[in-house]
Amino acid sequence: MPKRRAGMMTRMKYRCGINVGTFLTCADNTGARKLQVIAVIGYKGVQRRIPRATIGDVVVCTVKEGKPELVGEIVRAVIIRQRAPYKRKDGSWICFEDNAAILIKPDMEPQGTEIRGPVAREAVMRFPSIGKLAKIVI
Repeated sequence: MPKRRAGMMTRMKYRCGINVGTFLTCADNTGARKLQVIAVIGYKGVQRRIPRATIGDVVVCTVKEGKPELVGEIVRAVIIRQRAPYKRKDGSWICFEDNAAILIKPDMEPQGTEIRGPVAREAVMRFPSIGKLAKIVI
């Protein structure tokens, strides 16, 4: 069995900051306030490993707080901010004050019409329609 490289685990630790069970702030005007991650779309990992997500990933969430007609609904969301630091391709490190996501429709378009707070550049590159609604892209 080959030896593991020394930097392999540290690289993964900083990249993915959202696990299943994490509470996210809903940063759009759909009426949801708090979301809880219940699955990560497209995650392929080792059996019994907790799925992880990072900025720009699509996750399945349940609405925990918000409008009464939305509470308990199962929705899809895109992560736009994460608290854990992560490294960009240019070598810079970035982190945000909170974990946040916005709700999306089945055709991968945002449900809301405005986004509160900054949005990471990685999410805008993957979903250009988010960039049209964002006021601040970092």
